[in-house]
Amino acid sequence: MSNPAKTSFIQTYALYAAWIVSVVATLGSLYFSQIRGFVPCELCWIQRIFMYPLSIILGIAAFYNEVLLKKYVLPLSLIGGLISLYHYLVQKVPGFAEVKPCVQGVPCNVQYINWFGFVTIPFLALTAFTLISIFMVLLHLNIREIKK
Repeated sequence: MSNPAKTSFIQTYALYAAWIVSVVATLGSLYFSQIRGFVPCELCWIQRIFMYPLSIILGIAAFYNEVLLKKYVLPLSLIGGLISLYHYLVQKVPGFAEVKPCVQGVPCNVQYINWFGFVTIPFLALTAFTLISIFMVLLHLNIREIKK
């Protein structure tokens, strides 16, 4: 039998945490491009295409406490995470830099930031997509536990 207090905590806060992560990632990308003036490359735009809807979807879900949304959120966060991982590899692994997905504008291997020698913008996006995916899996596992 599951503990109702623990169940309620996970349901409520995993959803809110995922929403907060998506909002911070969205605002962070806007900060880098609109305030700092960093021009996004093609892979950055694709990552934004996957992150921005998550801010809206997760916000609505958190407001209505809609916990059965993993089938909408998880594909977006997993695909966005894979694109972020690929983009990070293009920046950090010399062999990946030769594969040139960005043919116009800013090259995808440009590192506007490089905090601690490994934290770049695609790394931040990968972290956000990973956290959102983890929160969705926790929410799903919690819901399965309740149904038992």
